[in-house]
Amino acid sequence: MRNLDITTLRSFIAVADQGGVTRAAGFLHLTQSAVSMQLKRLEELLGLELLDRSGRTIALTASGEQLLAYARRMIALNDEVISKLTDQAYEGEVVLGVPHDIVYPAIPRVLQRFNAEFPRVRVQLVSSYSLQLKEMFSRGECDLILTTEASAVDGSETVAELPLRWIGAPGGSAWRKRPIPLAVGRRCVFRPQMISALDAAGIPWELSVETENDRTIEATVSADLAVHAMLDGTEAAHLEQIDAAGALPELPAHVINLYGGEAGRGAVVEALADLVRQNFRMVGSAPLKAVVG
Repeated sequence: MRNLDITTLRSFIAVADQGGVTRAAGFLHLTQSAVSMQLKRLEELLGLELLDRSGRTIALTASGEQLLAYARRMIALNDEVISKLTDQAYEGEVVLGVPHDIVYPAIPRVLQRFNAEFPRVRVQLVSSYSLQLKEMFSRGECDLILTTEASAVDGSETVAELPLRWIGAPGGSAWRKRPIPLAVGRRCVFRPQMISALDAAGIPWELSVETENDRTIEATVSADLAVHAMLDGTEAAHLEQIDAAGALPELPAHVINLYGGEAGRGAVVEALADLVRQNFRMVGSAPLKAVVG
């Protein structure tokens, strides 16, 4: 009888999610050779090629794609069993504050994994702009917060540094208009950079939407009535990065800072912080089922 090993399946999933063996090894805190050996054993056990190594890059084969779906279900069930039977001591609530524009795609993965590990702990997700989240954190109203800022800040930990991208409707043309219509939040930290870049490039602009509501911005941009700016890889499915072929100025990079993730905050908060770190390393990288290598 042949039995699949949960540890090996975790490595296989990590290779798919992280975009290659090198990143997977770092994510799992293993050596590259250890991850490669686990993949080889998995292929030998199944008698199948899971990775297509014929090209310049490595991609999942059809069998690999099929196994990936099964592996996720097996890992989720394994973690659920372990959590429900052995992790009953952890109960309560943890408050996580995240700016609305970086909730996707990382935070849903964080919440899903955390729930599997701590099923009796409730995560209250608070979405607001960075300045208000920092005020809430200083008052003790949040256990952990993420912020989008121009640089690292004392008392915080930078978990990602991403370039700022112009965002518009899929196939949209609003960015071609002059003056270019902008949809911005009144407290958006990206607003000064957007305006400064356009001014420096000599591109006229106007505020089409200025609001406190991020949903209003999304709706306006997705309707191709204005453009916005977001960190690379954080745009929603109904929005896309504008390929302006140099017609729009480059925007500076920003960092995502984590507050409250230091050691000594308790096992639950530390576990949630670690999941945040892991998943924000993936933002802006190759998506699931993309070419890996």
